[in-house]
Amino acid sequence: MKMLIKGMLCASMVVSNVWAVEVVKVAPKSAAVAQTNTADVTIFTSNNADGKITPKTIEDAFKKAGFTISANRDMNGPFVKQFKSSSFDTYNLFTFYKKDTVLELVKKYPNVGLFAPMSMSIYTKKGEKTISVSSLSAEAMAKIMKAPSDDATLQALRTLVKTTLKEVMPQGSFEKLSYTMQKPKGDLVTKFSMEMDADEWEDELDELKMGFEGELAPNGFVIAGFNNLGDEFEEANYEGYDFYEVYSICKLPVIYTIAQSRPEAGAFAPCSLYLSKKKNVNMLEIAFPSVYNWMSSMAIDTDTDMKVLEDAQAGMQKILTGLTE
Repeated sequence: MKMLIKGMLCASMVVSNVWAVEVVKVAPKSAAVAQTNTADVTIFTSNNADGKITPKTIEDAFKKAGFTISANRDMNGPFVKQFKSSSFDTYNLFTFYKKDTVLELVKKYPNVGLFAPMSMSIYTKKGEKTISVSSLSAEAMAKIMKAPSDDATLQALRTLVKTTLKEVMPQGSFEKLSYTMQKPKGDLVTKFSMEMDADEWEDELDELKMGFEGELAPNGFVIAGFNNLGDEFEEANYEGYDFYEVYSICKLPVIYTIAQSRPEAGAFAPCSLYLSKKKNVNMLEIAFPSVYNWMSSMAIDTDTDMKVLEDAQAGMQKILTGLTE
């Protein structure tokens, strides 16, 4: 077997001082990426004094709109259990995607797995009578994917998300953010690649995944969800990939710490990390959105918040470097 996995201790997010693998930006294939002043993160808030709007009613609305729900996780319980307190009455991380849209996008943008699934936070601050949902704008996803900001498929997807939110939260409106986005301090996408054997890639993939999953818990990460997009592509008679799989990865201290000042951080959490291999191409591709998106999009600049994010980035870098070098 030709797989180059080094130091497997049963080896999952996210800048080690010694990198054997280069962190690279995903280069645009064709049209130049338009720059925009549109906020990356949006917050849709509604009065909820009667408590009728819940994470479950929001989930049901997105199912009705044709979305596949990956997870709708209550994080408030884990917050209280691990950190002994919470600033929220409700805090859920909600991950979802639309199968036909992902299929359409992957044919244009192989890195669509960065947002398949997309993420939201659903939250009510302690003692308040409102409920809020955070999500990423189409322009934010396009920027990270290096796609044109006016891509019609992305814009249609975003329109459907907004329409669904307005249907389930009819009294809601978008908040004006109190901060201004900053220039990114690093690459928005962290990417690895590794050559695979043309005949033994299935065994190599299994070995890589076993190592990846085995390294998550010891490094403080958890798998918050998993989607085998490759199987869905095959069911839709699209055979462009031997495999395309997406892990949703979370590190509780990260979301707990950042959510104290930026509860909308759930628009980036859990992080979607994809592994893919195109047909007749003997190369494994791995990529995930870097924490520099959090810092830039939500103007995070305190030492405590930046440290917890950079530690997470370094931890995932270390895991993936050990697996692919």
